[in-house]
Amino acid sequence: MNRYLCFLLLYVCCIQLACAQATGISGHIYDQESGKPVSGVSISIKGSTRGTVSGPDGYFELRSSGAATLVISLVGYARLEKEVSSGEILKIYLQPAIEELNQVVISASRVEENIMRSPVSIEKMDARTIQQTPSANFYDGLVNMKSLDMVTSSLTYKQINTRGFNTTGNSRFLQLVDGVDNQPSGLGFAMGNLFGPHDIDVESAELIPGAASALYGPIAFNGMLNTSTKNPFEYQGLSAQTKFGMNHIGDGTDLGAKPLYDLAVRYAKAFNDRLAFKLNASYLKGTDWYANDYTDIDPNTPAAKRGPQNPGKNQLNIYGDEVAQTLPDIGRVARTGYEEKDLATYGVYSLKLNGALHYRITSKLELIYQGNYNQGTAQYTGSNRFVINDFKFVQQRLELTGSNFYLRAYTNHEYSTNSYNTRALGQQINRTWVKDLNGNTVAPEKADATWFERYAAAYKGIVTGVTPQDHNMARSFADQGRILPGSEAYDAARERLIRTRGLAGAGILSQCSLRHIEGMYDFSPVFKIINFQVGGNYRKYFLNTGGTLFDDKDKKLTNEEYGVFAQASRSFWKNHLKLTLSGRYDKNENFTGRFTPRASAVFSPSEDHHFRASYQTGFRNPTIGDQYIKLNVGPIIILGGAPVNSQGLNAYENSVTIASFSAFANAFGSDMQKGTPFPQAVANNKDKLVKSNVPYIKSEKVKSYEIGYKGLISKKVLFDVNYYFSRYTDFMINTVVARAKSNILLADGSVNPAAAAELLGADRQLFQLYTNAADKVSIQGVSAGITYSMPGNYKISSNATYIDFNIRNADPNNIPAFNTPNWKTNVVFGNSRLTDKLGFNVAWHWQSAFDWYGTFTEMLPGKVQAYNLVDAQVSYRIPSMKTIVKLGGSNIGNRYIVQAYGSPAVGGLYYISLNFDQLFR
Repeated sequence: MNRYLCFLLLYVCCIQLACAQATGISGHIYDQESGKPVSGVSISIKGSTRGTVSGPDGYFELRSSGAATLVISLVGYARLEKEVSSGEILKIYLQPAIEELNQVVISASRVEENIMRSPVSIEKMDARTIQQTPSANFYDGLVNMKSLDMVTSSLTYKQINTRGFNTTGNSRFLQLVDGVDNQPSGLGFAMGNLFGPHDIDVESAELIPGAASALYGPIAFNGMLNTSTKNPFEYQGLSAQTKFGMNHIGDGTDLGAKPLYDLAVRYAKAFNDRLAFKLNASYLKGTDWYANDYTDIDPNTPAAKRGPQNPGKNQLNIYGDEVAQTLPDIGRVARTGYEEKDLATYGVYSLKLNGALHYRITSKLELIYQGNYNQGTAQYTGSNRFVINDFKFVQQRLELTGSNFYLRAYTNHEYSTNSYNTRALGQQINRTWVKDLNGNTVAPEKADATWFERYAAAYKGIVTGVTPQDHNMARSFADQGRILPGSEAYDAARERLIRTRGLAGAGILSQCSLRHIEGMYDFSPVFKIINFQVGGNYRKYFLNTGGTLFDDKDKKLTNEEYGVFAQASRSFWKNHLKLTLSGRYDKNENFTGRFTPRASAVFSPSEDHHFRASYQTGFRNPTIGDQYIKLNVGPIIILGGAPVNSQGLNAYENSVTIASFSAFANAFGSDMQKGTPFPQAVANNKDKLVKSNVPYIKSEKVKSYEIGYKGLISKKVLFDVNYYFSRYTDFMINTVVARAKSNILLADGSVNPAAAAELLGADRQLFQLYTNAADKVSIQGVSAGITYSMPGNYKISSNATYIDFNIRNADPNNIPAFNTPNWKTNVVFGNSRLTDKLGFNVAWHWQSAFDWYGTFTEMLPGKVQAYNLVDAQVSYRIPSMKTIVKLGGSNIGNRYIVQAYGSPAVGGLYYISLNFDQLFR
């Protein structure tokens, strides 16, 4: 943000501070049944941006220049509106109630509405639930929401998804924090909560499972998570949390248990009802989960012959052994790899710094500037295991919010200069030390071939002193000179290759960014009889990978997109029926515009029972990588599907399918072995070639139908159930083609002999192209939840989700991996006030087994076993110190579970924390 704009803003604020005068409204808030003070109650002036929160003794204070209507709410109590006069001192008693009855959500319709009357399925985690979660942090606690799946790649990186087609890097799911997209633009997906807010600054998190593109655009294809942080006007004072934990207990290694530290501080101050600020700082440090599954997954070895004695073994979390050859008269042999623990960076951390300045221009108009600096290390399982190392993510946000509109602008900048690919690192270290048969170290480009020559010579008895026909002896001879982990030579090679980017090393460079501006205006006060909102956004990406990933060396690569939406709703029959229509148009510079409508109806025969039905549509534009990757990896060029990205390469326009090329090459080779002259062998078989017809990449699409019910039974039991059916088309896929320099087809449509001949020689170029499949698939699912508020402040909630994938007649190679269990269930039982000071919470999660398909294992399936785990915590309040002491654990049974094949096994994490809340308020 321009420095002069900052100075001007501060100058205006100071003037307002000098001029602002107001009297106050104050009082205490009590529980109607017990008569005890209630803390954490939200008190706001209706129709304005002013608000506060009650302290530990139930006391609150709020400035007001005259009579006002107070809106008083807290989860677990009935919402209350009260007319008050300026200067009045109040005693307010709240009536306990089912907490979901009072919850207000914003994400479902972009305007405030009661969660019971939401037009689509929505889940909410509020500040009180966050405080009581037994999980290590609020983000981990999201797993207890129905419909949500969570995958662990690292201690500091967990990815969430809803309704199928799960991945470890999910570009089909939108994550917003205070309305800001939390994705680093080069990665193309949010890194879980690695770059999100700390628990002490989170007010709520709202989850929409399923397509939300009609209001939020292309990224919200599978759903969205909207996290809101605490406003400094309402949550003032000093808050601090210190957490000490342990993991790796009984992990099967001799490395022992490892400590975890999580420290966080928040300070917020409102100078008056005009100006407020907040500052956040947090630091987490620990030892990452180990990926140490050494299962042999070599696809070229029969399953019965795989295992430790297989000379061609490709072990799951050993890297470098993917390099293999079939040696004549010997069989398949793989190079000796390195374990992930010797390649990765298991000392992970997360640093988060955040500051925000809020200025209320009037009682209905607020200006916000916010800056976030995040830095951290995590492991990510993609096509390889990547170390997102010392990754920096910087955000700035400027927002003007009124009672019926907002205007928001923000920027995201990523700085990845020390990240690397562990699999590539293992392969490259293996190319630094290989010696030829004369004992001379060879160049890296000759290392693999030389190693296999040594192996073959030793196995065949050509090497003196080496027992022939012995794979172990042959490997020992080929590995002579191998540098070992822990040695100076190994450490030097490792560091050098991490710093080396491109095909000769393992380093990854990305300094991409995006700029985004959006706004919305609510015309409802103008139209009166109908609620009507319009909005839109504009976004521009700026790519910078130094030519290591995109074709952006010495050139500026950008991408622009925009979207506009409108929504109208109206209630009929004395508010018993609410109809809502939404529609959005989005346009990316590389793709045709896309319209996504949504229609919904909510029927409420009484205040306790609500039936809903909706038709939703969604789409997903290709990520920046899908569009612009241009990576020459030697035998093949990986080419993104944006038309501008392939100009001059003729890959989409003049190539043949890889299947037809293989058939042609095999038949040609057979003829040549029979003595057929080259030109004749080409002519005999050229018609086996089939010109490819690969379209440029376009958006994925989904249409979804949903019905549901949410209601209160006997004033004690809340029940929520929904059923949905979705159809998906145009899934993005990769396909391989072979290009010739000459035209593939002649004018008469026959195959050009010259092109066929070129495909057999050096003029052939293979491409991996990004495109879409024509196949159609569908899913259907049911989720249900029940919450029972029991006597004595006990509460139990349970939910279950079933999802079914119907591949129909589709080619499995054309469909993304579903990677979702058919069944999952959660049960949460607790009492936040077992006594005045003591509380507890226990959560149980179970999910069924399923096959995981991923690019890490070349789309070969790996079983994710069924598992169940228990999280638990007990908390003790010290009111005089405004402190809560919590003792708890995630996965307290310490079952080591894998949530994505190839990712690490995750065990128990046990912790004790002290939370000091709103000191010096």
